[in-house]
Amino acid sequence: MATHQISTQLGQPAHEFELPGIDGHRHSLAGVGGANGTVVAFICNHCPFVKAVVERMVEDANRLAREGIGFIAICSNDATVYPEDSFDNMKLFAERHRFPFPYVQDETQQVARAYDAACTPEFYGLNRGGTIVYHGRLDAGRTDRPPPGTKRELVDAMLTAARTDRGPSEQLPSVGCSIKWKD
Repeated sequence: MATHQISTQLGQPAHEFELPGIDGHRHSLAGVGGANGTVVAFICNHCPFVKAVVERMVEDANRLAREGIGFIAICSNDATVYPEDSFDNMKLFAERHRFPFPYVQDETQQVARAYDAACTPEFYGLNRGGTIVYHGRLDAGRTDRPPPGTKRELVDAMLTAARTDRGPSEQLPSVGCSIKWKD
């Protein structure tokens, strides 16, 4: 069953974190931040909504990197109950899809809770000052590709933030699988 994101933290400073990445390094928000902003994406490996957008997400992350916007993906799911989201499977998923950004594990789920993340995929856009100015979806696609000519919502929001330090006035919530919380 699809879950919608439940809250936004627009105008709030982003929560700092330091999490282990699949590359063997620890990654912090400050360390992945771009000169013109940062995207924090909550994803996982097994969700059909993530699988449907992953190629476009990688394409958009590459485009944003050229604009000085950093990108990080966080998996917060309980990998004990959902082994497809294990650290080892995160490595395989990122390799298969050629992630150009860090993919990190939030095993304690503290980062997902701090951001009020509810589903995967879910995107937070930060301006260059680290304020959350976007909270929403990648684009209009869900488990199918969006129609041709569909607006690139995350990219457009981040390009606006790079120019103005603000996000767009209209932001549509993410829809996806619920984050798999630990008991």
